Amino acid sequence: MPVCRLPVRPDLKQLHRQAKELLRAFHAGEANAIGRWREHQPESSDPAAAKLVDAQLVLARSYQASSWTRLVHAVKLADAIWRDDLNTVRALITGNSALIHEHVLIRSDSDWGPPMTYAANLGRDRIIRLLHSHGAKDLQPAAGRAALQGKTDTVRMICELAGKPSLEKWSLAGPAYTLSVEGTAVLFALGARIVVPEGMDRNAMEHLLGTDSRNPPAKHRILEMYVEHGFEPPDTPVMALHRGRIDLLEAHLARDPDLLTRTFNLADVFPLAPACARDPYTAQGTPVHETTLLHIAAYFDELEIAEWLLDRGMDPDTPAAMVDDFGGYTPLFSTVVSQRNFWVNYGKGQPDEARFTRLLLGRGANPNVRASLRARLEEGHGGGPLREYRDVTPLAWGEQYHARIFVSQESLRLIEARGGGR
Repeated sequence: MPVCRLPVRPDLKQLHRQAKELLRAFHAGEANAIGRWREHQPESSDPAAAKLVDAQLVLARSYQASSWTRLVHAVKLADAIWRDDLNTVRALITGNSALIHEHVLIRSDSDWGPPMTYAANLGRDRIIRLLHSHGAKDLQPAAGRAALQGKTDTVRMICELAGKPSLEKWSLAGPAYTLSVEGTAVLFALGARIVVPEGMDRNAMEHLLGTDSRNPPAKHRILEMYVEHGFEPPDTPVMALHRGRIDLLEAHLARDPDLLTRTFNLADVFPLAPACARDPYTAQGTPVHETTLLHIAAYFDELEIAEWLLDRGMDPDTPAAMVDDFGGYTPLFSTVVSQRNFWVNYGKGQPDEARFTRLLLGRGANPNVRASLRARLEEGHGGGPLREYRDVTPLAWGEQYHARIFVSQESLRLIEARGGGR
């Protein structure tokens, strides 16, 4: 049976409800409930004799907790840290000192970690001091998570508690992943380095260019901070795009009149980030292997650069290269299925305005281009098999794409209103 995972902010009422629903399902003889019972409570597998306390134990074990009490403590501790409730945290760790060193969400694959690290994500400085006074040792992970979340005062406080250690060997990957300008700046101020004796911190670059986040101004500023601290970026058009440097793009265009029709491979798109360039069809949305600067701008939500490209005469229907009978899709496809859509709908609560789709349609993009695409999701988004979508229009691409979280419904509406077919 699959393992259950507590969300970042679990809800005790919901767990009570889950236990009652599990008991009802077991009494009714539902296969899933019987399977969970056999796995987690085989000594008590008679549905007629099962009580709520039995269902609570089965549920707790499915969440990798040793008991219902342990699961309840986990949820109460998480809730208290969220609410900055110092007294409840003190009572919980006093009653069970082991909680200080165990993951708040129980599962060891949670980056939110033990209580101090969990509190650092939220900037709960009073609670961090309390936990430190009771023996919490996870100072470095806590500081890293505080930087990732942009909690600069918390980072400085934790470093004080740790005795002001040298940060020369600390990676900048955490705030790179969240595109936290503040977190990056505070780590630099405390001594972190982007260029280490072995060379460029490629882990940070992997996280910066491969992040799920879309915030071009923040990415631009972080890259410039890297440059200010010794990073020598490759002089390529795609790196100029990543940096938001239209002046550099102007220089590239002056040297290369074919720039607006050139296609770039995955290694070009993710310079100094080889892990992001392993599979040409693995993408956060529409693949960017062998695509143009306009496709790449859509992938990274670089709207200003897209406008510059179009103003310089780039064809909005410029196609991706053909590779093994797949390709030929235009930048419009890249706006329909995009990581940007994921963040609009689920991460930041912003309305789905489909700005990139509007721009391309407004510049004359053809809504009825047909192309064939291969695509698979990154492991962090569920992975899965390589899928093929043959002879699809932008509208059909969005309607058929299996991971709906990446699809912009507003883009589909706009394309259909412009006469786009299937």
